[in-house]
Amino acid sequence: MQLIKTPNFFKNQSILLIALILFSACKSDTNTEEPSTLKEAKENTPLNINTIKSQVYTTAHNANLKLALTDSLTFKGFKQPLETESAIIVDASKEFQTFLGIGAALTDAAAETFYKLTETNQSKFLEAYYNKETGIGYSLGRTIIHSCDFSTASYTYIEEGDSELKTFNIEHDKKYRLPFTKKAIEAAGGKLTMYASPWSPPAFMKTNNNMLKGGKLKPEFYQPWANYYAKFIKAYEAEGIPIWGLTIQNEPMAVQRWESCIYTAEEERDFLKNYLGPTLEKEGLGDKNIIVWDHNRDLLFQRASTILNDPEAAKYVWGTGFHWYEDWKDGIPMFDAVKKVKETYPDKNLIFTEGCNEAYDIKRIENEDPKLAERYGKSMINDFNNGTVAWTDWNILLDQTGGPNHVGNLCFSPVHGNTDTGELTFTNTYYYIGHFSKFIRPGAKRIVSASSVNTLLTTAFKNEDGSIVIVVMNQSDKPIDYTMTMQSKTANLKTLPHAIQTIVLTN
Repeated sequence: MQLIKTPNFFKNQSILLIALILFSACKSDTNTEEPSTLKEAKENTPLNINTIKSQVYTTAHNANLKLALTDSLTFKGFKQPLETESAIIVDASKEFQTFLGIGAALTDAAAETFYKLTETNQSKFLEAYYNKETGIGYSLGRTIIHSCDFSTASYTYIEEGDSELKTFNIEHDKKYRLPFTKKAIEAAGGKLTMYASPWSPPAFMKTNNNMLKGGKLKPEFYQPWANYYAKFIKAYEAEGIPIWGLTIQNEPMAVQRWESCIYTAEEERDFLKNYLGPTLEKEGLGDKNIIVWDHNRDLLFQRASTILNDPEAAKYVWGTGFHWYEDWKDGIPMFDAVKKVKETYPDKNLIFTEGCNEAYDIKRIENEDPKLAERYGKSMINDFNNGTVAWTDWNILLDQTGGPNHVGNLCFSPVHGNTDTGELTFTNTYYYIGHFSKFIRPGAKRIVSASSVNTLLTTAFKNEDGSIVIVVMNQSDKPIDYTMTMQSKTANLKTLPHAIQTIVLTN
């Protein structure tokens, strides 16, 4: 476990960069600026493999390397990889989906934990997640529509029984979650792609008269519940928090001991096309991006096909969201389900909406259990390679117990804040996510990066400025020598056991 005030993995590089800039300015006799058209031309110039600048960043378990600049590449003549060797092949000429962003959920639990930290550590937390230079540059956020399990209690925005929503207000959120979200947006440079998800309608709207333990939305409350989404969006936007999109229901096939609500695929489809979609359009919110499913990969295709095969429902759908908890069955993530949806519905988007490591145990952090971070790396690489455009972690911050959570569903987060001491713990998961979020920026296009061995996982993107980002993860217990070939040139690299690397190539 590493107790630190803030990640400083780029501060030395930043100081060096500033020094170089000042030195260059002193040598220059003029202070003229290049025309913007010339700058754009330079940024969009295809990489010349013979003159590129390269940087290799590494995080390795039990090696004291956390997003550390560890190497650079030298591409030489093409070397044919042998079957006995490990090789990565990159082809930047083939482009796929456009990257939207990476981020996490700004839950009640995260917000309450945040405000129990010192102001100094609050600032360092925000910098670590949202600053593109000294942090990992999150650009995406998820929020909740009233309570979920990661709240200290169940609550709604109306008085119980108020089907006309006359008492609707978001006063509850003004204590922690709204100001926390505003700080996150400010730390991200004033823009954060935010979407919202409900865990349950109010109890009186449900067949079990309980926000918890499943139940279904009663048909007579389809319209009031659709109105509720519209009121939430307008209320948050009135507070200065733009809502980019929303999911219809978090985990609509799970009867949980916390807030939950069940929809079959047909029920979700009909609620969307007959109530939610038309209501958002009527309320002037037709530009909000609607995400269906928001549950595990195992039934991803079944849900997507039921909804997207109906043109009247599909016209409201931006994309399909999914989680990673289907591996409870046999320990194997079902990545192929993501691929099948993308192949069948190429005009719709895929977004990973939630994932975390369950059953909090601080010893796994102290011992740097590689499975915690590698679950993220493996999922992100496979999901992106199968067409996913955005990836959302669950709680961005939890306390030293893995909460607060009003039903005891305690979990891991990439960063934990000790509400007794004020210390921040940045786990290896935080750094693994950073290997993607810091370097792959919104607007990037995925390109081909193929591995010749199962022990090395890889994905790659081309940013809008022309830079290429290749992520390689070694999930084995051994160091690996491998080659990287691009544009008929080959470079040699090494990776430590249980390590992840990001290779950045720029003109």
